[in-house]
Amino acid sequence: MNKKVVIGMSGGVDSSVAAYLLKKQGYEVTGIMMRLAPDVKEYEECETSCCSLSAVDDARKVADTLEIPFYVMNFKEEFNNDVIKYFVSEYMKGRTPNPCIACNKHIKFDSFLRKSKAIGADYVATGHYARIEKVGDRYLLKKAADTKKDQSYVLYGLTQEQLAHTLMPCSKYSKEEIREIALKIGLKVYNKKDSQEICFIPDNDHGKFIEKYTGEKLKEGNFVDKNGNVLGRHKGIVYYTIGQRKGLNLALGRPVFVVDINPYSNEVVIGDEKDIFKTELIASKLNFIPFDNLNEEMEVEAKIRYSSKPCKAKIIPLEKGKVKVEFEEKQRAITRGQSVVFYKGDLVIGGGIIEKIL
Repeated sequence: MNKKVVIGMSGGVDSSVAAYLLKKQGYEVTGIMMRLAPDVKEYEECETSCCSLSAVDDARKVADTLEIPFYVMNFKEEFNNDVIKYFVSEYMKGRTPNPCIACNKHIKFDSFLRKSKAIGADYVATGHYARIEKVGDRYLLKKAADTKKDQSYVLYGLTQEQLAHTLMPCSKYSKEEIREIALKIGLKVYNKKDSQEICFIPDNDHGKFIEKYTGEKLKEGNFVDKNGNVLGRHKGIVYYTIGQRKGLNLALGRPVFVVDINPYSNEVVIGDEKDIFKTELIASKLNFIPFDNLNEEMEVEAKIRYSSKPCKAKIIPLEKGKVKVEFEEKQRAITRGQSVVFYKGDLVIGGGIIEKIL
């Protein structure tokens, strides 16, 4: 009897071709569209959102072409509780959240996996670009063959149970090859643009979203220098992140940058570019993949954001489930709330949330 796979379909080219590849490999494939964002007209009409009505229509048409069953599954409550609330809370604390990582951890590879297994699936699948391999009794996560599209950074939180029941068939291909396959098999989404990063904020104005979500107007406050001297007024701490230069509207006669955000005093600290380069941080909420716990110092390459290049670093275990990360070279704009992810070559060692910059 063929193994059953439930694939999360977004209406994009990656998940569409992933469904085709799985069927070609002999799996019994069912397509599921996860409805995540609230029932708000602006989300449903936004063509770049994976939560739009056009995305549902695209996914259904792909499923019809591939002759696989297709359903829409409601995850709006889970998404609100585990992604949107977290997103708003982090910004209000002066941190910079990563909703994609939260969505992967709580929705796509937790709630979605549990519901899929409950309806008889052996695996869930996605269109992510990352490799899952089993070595001995351990499942490992590795970078995709196409390093330009590699998404292992946002998947570092996967557990052994989740890795054991997840398939990512796009991982062996480049994005160009995936589009060529889609064109060859007649999928109209072959040239569809990738969805935007924050699917529940179509206009990219997260400040306006937070005001609407909380029902409270964002509080203006002071820009200050490192000595506490007032330099001007800001429009709300949620609009700023460490390392930011543009949009400050400060005429100080020299380039200045956000070097810190203090939610308690509602102040945004301004400094020079040299002030945003640091070599050490503390991370918590850790997940390791080749092993359960880090018991001794380890040499790794580490990334402090999705788009950054891995740099040599040492990770040192601390008490209370934290690690200290020491980089060989200064890193630009290490940011609280973002994730630091550890690698050994193409192997993902694990990662955690940046809590403190030293």
